[in-house]
Amino acid sequence: MTAIDASEVSDQLLRARLTDLLNRVRPWDEQERTHLAAAVEWVASGAPLYRTQKPDVPSMHLVSYFVVLDETRGELLLVAHRKTDLWLPSGGHVEPLEDPWDTVTRECREELRIEAVPSTVSGEQPFFLTVTQTRGHGQHTDVSLWYVLQSKVGGVTSFDEEEFEAINWLSLQQVLAEPGNRLDPHMHRFTRKLMSVIDGA
Repeated sequence: MTAIDASEVSDQLLRARLTDLLNRVRPWDEQERTHLAAAVEWVASGAPLYRTQKPDVPSMHLVSYFVVLDETRGELLLVAHRKTDLWLPSGGHVEPLEDPWDTVTRECREELRIEAVPSTVSGEQPFFLTVTQTRGHGQHTDVSLWYVLQSKVGGVTSFDEEEFEAINWLSLQQVLAEPGNRLDPHMHRFTRKLMSVIDGA
């Protein structure tokens, strides 16, 4: 009988966990439905899931985004990312054998200096899924699980200034009014999906 390596068991468990997370995301449009199908196929294929060398090894890897929402004021927190020169949600690459929610809690402390508090919109489950080709040096594909956290506008008082130039709270309408080339390419779609859920609550 061949001994089963513990890391292999962990990998299988995390792939099952990821598949379950992906299946729980309700696609908002045809593009998200296509991205979800591609992500499920990628996880099942046995391909490497985690970045092991910056910026692009392997060429496709897992990311946890988290969008901080002031649920009372209906405002989102975006960060001016130094490397991409875009306004983005916070987030980071999922470490090998790390649960994506653990990535959220770790990155939230590191980047925004606050604890990750799940929103009433989606709890600890991802709300949105994108598969995106990055731009600039070291192009690669990010498979990004988007989580929604909650905080008051005054609750974020500092941030990782090495990674971000600034932070800004914007209403949902202000996000939609921003030119698409200044934001993550899916930020408008995420915001519209969030608006549809909030309006339907």
